[in-house]
Amino acid sequence: MATLLHIDSSVFPGEASSSRTVADAFRKAWLEQHPDGTVVYRDLAANPVAHITADSHTAGFADPDTHTDGQAAAFAERVKLIEEVEQADAVLIGAPMYNYAIPSTLKAWLDNVILFGRTVGENPSAKGTPVTVVASRGGSYAPGTPKEPFEYVQNYLRAVLGDTLALDVDFIVPELTMAPHNPAMNQLIPLFEASRDRAFEEAAFKAKQLAERLAA
Repeated sequence: MATLLHIDSSVFPGEASSSRTVADAFRKAWLEQHPDGTVVYRDLAANPVAHITADSHTAGFADPDTHTDGQAAAFAERVKLIEEVEQADAVLIGAPMYNYAIPSTLKAWLDNVILFGRTVGENPSAKGTPVTVVASRGGSYAPGTPKEPFEYVQNYLRAVLGDTLALDVDFIVPELTMAPHNPAMNQLIPLFEASRDRAFEEAAFKAKQLAERLAA
């Protein structure tokens, strides 16, 4: 029975969020391929995980037998998040761009999951697990655009998820999502609509493709 770990981080609920709606389409297609599968869901906006503290950070480098009560409690929460990644057959992350970067709640989750000697290092514990990131953004930061140098979401997540955690990273990028809301972007609405439609198509296709790949 396949397990999908689904992480959302948009501050906007439901249809108001492009990353959530596209991720939901991926999840729906995934469940169609895995009707008996399991989805482990975390909404980091509604239920944020704790940011890294001195206790949770130092506990990762210390022998558990030497942990203080504070370290033990903080480390136990980190282990829960790590185990969810390790036990997943695939990971789905909604990662909207806020001020050129990912939401702080998603950064907090990543900081908890990154643990040297376990998820990071010579033998990363979740190595090769496929992760699909819905990286929505209000404008366009695609190659060749004026704002390309400010693209810190895909670049950062590729480094952290791929290079650091050794996951197999793929992206779906609905962009220009502010076009319907910003009068100055009215002329870009057709491009937004095309990007949105393409994102939904990719979500359905990639979920099916991934299911076939895991079943092989």
